[in-house]
Amino acid sequence: MTEIVHVNLGARSYDVRIGSGLLAQAGELIAPFAKTKRVFIVTDQNVAKLHRPALIASLDAAGLKNWTVTLAPGEASKSFEGLELLCRHLLQAGINRNDLVLAFGGGVIGDLAGLAAGLVKRGVDFVQMPTTLLAQIDSSVGGKTAIDTPEGKNLVGLINQPRAVIADTDVIATLPERERRAGYAEIVKVGMIGDPAFFQWCEANAGAVLACDREALAYAIGLAVAFKARIVEEDEREELDKRALLNLGHTFAHALEAHGEYSSALLHGEAVGAGMALAFALSAELGFCASADAARVRAHLNAAGFITDLKQLPGAPFAVERLMDLMARDKKAEAGRLVLILARGIGRAFVERGAPADAVRELLQTETR
Repeated sequence: MTEIVHVNLGARSYDVRIGSGLLAQAGELIAPFAKTKRVFIVTDQNVAKLHRPALIASLDAAGLKNWTVTLAPGEASKSFEGLELLCRHLLQAGINRNDLVLAFGGGVIGDLAGLAAGLVKRGVDFVQMPTTLLAQIDSSVGGKTAIDTPEGKNLVGLINQPRAVIADTDVIATLPERERRAGYAEIVKVGMIGDPAFFQWCEANAGAVLACDREALAYAIGLAVAFKARIVEEDEREELDKRALLNLGHTFAHALEAHGEYSSALLHGEAVGAGMALAFALSAELGFCASADAARVRAHLNAAGFITDLKQLPGAPFAVERLMDLMARDKKAEAGRLVLILARGIGRAFVERGAPADAVRELLQTETR
């Protein structure tokens, strides 16, 4: 079974195709977007080793000439240096404006390849073929592309919508459990933002999703992608506060990642898990939601295997003032004011402008002592 979620953005509309066996069909699915029948694959060493032969066979069968740029895995590639390296490889390979870039990997590859595609020759079409759970349900959909800097995560980038997203759910089974869990953070986030019934479903079915039960995985991915697609349609450029809700827990998470200099010791989804627990804890402290809701969120994340205790999180000990500085640099911050996504309860997220810095600092001090 294949599910298709349409992202309706007028001239920039595209389909997200979700299902089993799509890697073998990649050539025929990508061919309509390859005007010159030339495809430039961007991937990393891990994905190339596992899945590149099948992809190449499918592209060859469809008559698509292809080149591969293989990068080092990990967040370190998502940098100015990584962007320069990729752009130069594409240019040296002779990419033209009517060629197609194929982002074949996780969120790092999707972000980096999407940004390079938007810059090289002033814009080349690209297709997302995400190979991690996190990328399939989050970073491949919506067009956000960026690199990290020492000043913070995703602070340099642009919105560049793909021509299509092809998510083969079979490849999720090849991921380490830790990577699957990192992706699950973005799935359960949907329930916390705006779907309390789905959060309840997650409480009962997290184990099945993490174990790659086909039915549970397909349901969770389809629902999460459809949820994000509707928000992107309403607020593509994050101008109406709708899309900002998708950043629940992310201001905390990005600061935690930057504090550790984007080390692989702390995956993005692991930081998001801790960040969502912090967002609900702060919401309870400020009287926006019941303490029971914050406790329920933390209990579920812990049960799913996340570390929500900052003293135990990879990268500890965390310096509170360094975290505060990094949060103040977040791209949502306005004139020095913290802008956080908080909640009035499970499924009732909202944007809080001018969140009290003293309360945030006190929470971080409590969580890190």
